[in-house]
Amino acid sequence: MEINVAIETEFIKLESALKLANAVSTGGEAKAYIQEGRVKLNGEVCTMRGKKLYPGDTFSFMGAIYRIVRC
Repeated sequence: MEINVAIETEFIKLESALKLANAVSTGGEAKAYIQEGRVKLNGEVCTMRGKKLYPGDTFSFMGAIYRIVRC
């Protein structure tokens, strides 16, 4: 099951998407998990916290899958 993460902008950075999805509570926590390689973007490990995600992109973290959608 995918959890939708709705954005109003053209894109969202991976670090911000983790916070918006309530997958982490702080930006520092998001940064650490991303740099440790614990987040996958579109099925591949991504260690770039500033990576831009667009509607249709998915990221997975701690067994959950999140999909970026436009509001």
